[in-house]
Amino acid sequence: MKIAAAAMATLMLATTPSFCAGFERVTVTDPDGPPLEAGIWYPSEAPASSQPLGLYQQTVATGGAVAGHGLPLIVMSHGSGGSFEGHYDTALALVEAGFVVAAVTHTGDNYRDHSGFAQIENRPRHIKALVDYMLSTWPQHDRLDPARIGMFGFSAGGFTALVTVGGTPDLRRVAENCAAHPDEWACRKIREFAGQGHATPVVFVHDPRVVAAVIAAPAIGYSFTPQGLAGVTAPIQLWRGDSDEILPHPRHAQNVYESLPVKPDYHVVPNAGHFAFLAPCTAMAEKFAPDICHDPAGFDRAAFHREFNPAVVAFFTAKLPPRP
Repeated sequence: MKIAAAAMATLMLATTPSFCAGFERVTVTDPDGPPLEAGIWYPSEAPASSQPLGLYQQTVATGGAVAGHGLPLIVMSHGSGGSFEGHYDTALALVEAGFVVAAVTHTGDNYRDHSGFAQIENRPRHIKALVDYMLSTWPQHDRLDPARIGMFGFSAGGFTALVTVGGTPDLRRVAENCAAHPDEWACRKIREFAGQGHATPVVFVHDPRVVAAVIAAPAIGYSFTPQGLAGVTAPIQLWRGDSDEILPHPRHAQNVYESLPVKPDYHVVPNAGHFAFLAPCTAMAEKFAPDICHDPAGFDRAAFHREFNPAVVAFFTAKLPPRP
């Protein structure tokens, strides 16, 4: 259990070309639900400029031409109540190393709409729809290497990533956990949406095209048993903050670590709270979304991301190597 040193990651990426980032917003068809909003970042040689992105500001070439062929793809899943924008800095770091990144806003579980909070089975289906779009509908799909697809997931997105790569949660454990820990954030939220329920048995969608995953602060981690994760063969980089106030240790990330059949590359970040893995906050984020900007006293999120982003890039660079 460690934090990868930025110097190590930089050494591993020394021969990787550096790109500017192109960017576009798209609408992705979900065959079983409303259309999905998504953002796509990709290598480009077009001139970049500072552009607003929700609560953030990013330097991109909006609509710039894609550079390169045989590009690896990383899909991203945000936490409950978030959006595709929340990990833009990690996306930009990946693009600089030659990756294409596609991030979805989960319908029914985003900052505008919480109506589908309890329908967590929708999330892996959204990721499958996003991969389908990128490999077939995206106008630049022929630039991608379909054999090199990874996934980044944070919080509920971490749960989504575990399911996507083959995990099956035991949702009966949710009631047991909330009976024992009724004040946990997710348990309070579940009570708020208690009327949603499920008319039919929950079916989770896996996607074997995703062959590696970075999972940060996975939500509902206690729902995964060794049997439920037995089918996970993809290499995983697992992260948690040691001061996570939303997903208390050891019920979430630690349970995932102990239940995976092959132990992941596990990083425990000193003094980090739950939201440490989101992009460093801007003044606008501080004003309109102060909760996601909260970190424990003395924790420097921007400094952490100068280690975190290179470590994520190094992992995917190693696990999604070019075809020989």
